[in-house]
Amino acid sequence: MEKLAIFGGEKAVANVPGELFKWPIVTPEDEAAVLEVLRHGAMSATDVTTQFEREFAAWQGSRHALAFCNGTMALQAAMYAIGLGAGDELICPSKSYWGCCVQAFNLGATVVFADIEEHSLCLDPDDLERCVGPDTRAVMVVHYLGHPADMDRIMAFAAKHGLKVIEDVSHAQGGLYKGKKLGTFGDVGAMSLMSGKSFAIGEGGMLVTDNREAYDRALAYAHYERSDAAHIVTPYLLRYQNIALGGMKGRLNQMSAAMGRVQLKYYDERAAEIRRAMNYFWDALEGVQGVRAHRVDEATGSTMAGWYAPHGFFVPEEAGGLALCTFCEALNAEGFGTRPYGNFPLHTHRFFSDFDRNHTGKPTRIAYSARDVRELDAAVKVSGAVNIFSVPWFKKYMPEAIDSYVHAVKKVLVASDELLALPVHEPDTKGCWSFFNRQ
Repeated sequence: MEKLAIFGGEKAVANVPGELFKWPIVTPEDEAAVLEVLRHGAMSATDVTTQFEREFAAWQGSRHALAFCNGTMALQAAMYAIGLGAGDELICPSKSYWGCCVQAFNLGATVVFADIEEHSLCLDPDDLERCVGPDTRAVMVVHYLGHPADMDRIMAFAAKHGLKVIEDVSHAQGGLYKGKKLGTFGDVGAMSLMSGKSFAIGEGGMLVTDNREAYDRALAYAHYERSDAAHIVTPYLLRYQNIALGGMKGRLNQMSAAMGRVQLKYYDERAAEIRRAMNYFWDALEGVQGVRAHRVDEATGSTMAGWYAPHGFFVPEEAGGLALCTFCEALNAEGFGTRPYGNFPLHTHRFFSDFDRNHTGKPTRIAYSARDVRELDAAVKVSGAVNIFSVPWFKKYMPEAIDSYVHAVKKVLVASDELLALPVHEPDTKGCWSFFNRQ
């Protein structure tokens, strides 16, 4: 048995090629496109951005695409687009990033947190009925860590109750559910395109929809310079043209749009290489006691897209009862690079329990609610995410380099009995609010 690095042995992972994790891939073509915008002084114009939108819509398979300064703004516009307003309730998974739901408060709406599935870590369709109330307006679906949610059951639930559906595709741009692009199932899809995402253009967001009124509402909400008769066809919105109805500007800067046009040309090819690399890693660990992959069965026609922020499941009972934090500590000593637990469930943050942001005399979450939705939080367990850990996000298919990471996992698990003798350094809080582990 090899001596573990945590006990002074050689690291399993050494001399890692830099290109294994380099992202985004920026080429002279990207640089030339951005420089063209700079030379023309058109950073705040829209000609390049509208070209990007048309190309993105065609790639996405949606009738309309609308670019934003970031994904958070795109998601807020999506909420306005589907009519979310004062007193309405938005059902959202608790295991997610705050940017998928906090914007609802800006519209006077609130959030009802639902549980997640143990295998996908996405919204659990079995928990949705519990969340429904008289004021439920919509469901926010997050394709968490690139894994497609169960859109068949979620859409059936929404149809049964007459609810709108927003898809947050920030983790899964270009991903498929049973052969169909994520973001095209709901009424509106929205996503982040910031530099840490698998589709990365520096900073930006995108909204997609087949519904013209929803598109017009999103346009009028945060694109004042395009909220006129030349761009909008919905009559009631034209009465308020040339003012951003949301009181904020969501325009994407054209340097990011220019980069986006170039990145889009190569994204499918590059994402396919990421999936090949990540599947190679997990295939090599298939059947190894102690770990399980968080991935989809591609035989179903579904994919993990660019496999954003990949994680795995640790199974302590298959590793002699080893604690997840000790497992991760040993992996880090081997040069693997991991963090345990992932991000905290949103409903556990005090912001959602007692913060009065707008000085109404009531917590913001229930300021305009007919019921105290906080009482529903106790049923949210997120048990499937108790023992997740981050794994390296390989950008290139380089088997020899990836093998060293596979070896690190196997090496640690084989020696789990030795690790049981170490003191358990459990953190005070199991997780973090910004969970992405950048390599």
